[in-house]
Amino acid sequence: MISSSGFVHRLLAGVRRTSYLQPRSMFSTTSSSLKAKLPHEKIRYVPTVKELKLGSYTPESQRTGVIARKKGMTGMWNEWGVRVPVTVLQLDRVKVVSLVKTSHPSYARMQVGCGVRKDKNMTKPLLGHFESQGVEPKAKLFEFPITPDAALPVGTEITAAHFVSGQLVDVTAPSLGKGFQGVMKRWGFAGGRASHGNSLAHRTPGSTGNINPGRVYPGKKMPGRMGGKNVTVLRLPVMKVDTALNCIWVKGSVPGYDGQFIKVRDSIKLSGHRLFPDGVNVPFPTYIPGQSPLLPRETVAKVGGRDPLVPTSD
Repeated sequence: MISSSGFVHRLLAGVRRTSYLQPRSMFSTTSSSLKAKLPHEKIRYVPTVKELKLGSYTPESQRTGVIARKKGMTGMWNEWGVRVPVTVLQLDRVKVVSLVKTSHPSYARMQVGCGVRKDKNMTKPLLGHFESQGVEPKAKLFEFPITPDAALPVGTEITAAHFVSGQLVDVTAPSLGKGFQGVMKRWGFAGGRASHGNSLAHRTPGSTGNINPGRVYPGKKMPGRMGGKNVTVLRLPVMKVDTALNCIWVKGSVPGYDGQFIKVRDSIKLSGHRLFPDGVNVPFPTYIPGQSPLLPRETVAKVGGRDPLVPTSD
């Protein structure tokens, strides 16, 4: 009589002998199948920059963006005497940290750093990254997409002269966090009636669904955390560039608190607007001291048009 352990042993031996007859699944994860499906080596591209020199800007070119610190809001007057609210952004020792490898030769990315940070406050992997590139540790790092002709050598400093007064920029930063808020503040709901039959339902969201389909649809506007997410403001004009303070004055408000790191780059969604004013000399790939024309300390944007304070004959 065969014991239970012997029966199991013979059964497993028979499975091993007939396993090669079983059809192999198309989703097999053996080492040989993985080598056949996946490429042995992925090709990566990185633009080669031998020296820093001026180039010619074309409408297809895409310059790098910068990291700025928000200093606060103030006001200035244009050439017609109209007060314009502006936000002051300062470029604090912005440098190129590395050129990132990409999967396509016509697509490039550049890593830019802002500020400084002590070595004791850095992680060892990040500190080794800066040491390998020969750049001092930076407080903040961001990557910007560029065209290969706009690549800069590692260690190149980008100043406020990178921008031209009158051009349009896009700014991105986390918005102010407002905590857990209701639907009236978060989504602008009207709320319930103040009186006349309303009982304890003045600021409630109301119905969130019905019996069919018997569930709440994904994305339903409800109470929750408000703010604290990345917000991009498009096509803000640069009203003034100060090369001595290394600051740019941007028209309007910018998301984030004072001291927040802000990503600033040339506008990409123009929709009929001009990126740069007519007849301006665009520093490409960036402003290079000694090669680019000398600039005054301040350059102010010209609004143009007619004086809005003069009454019309109509």
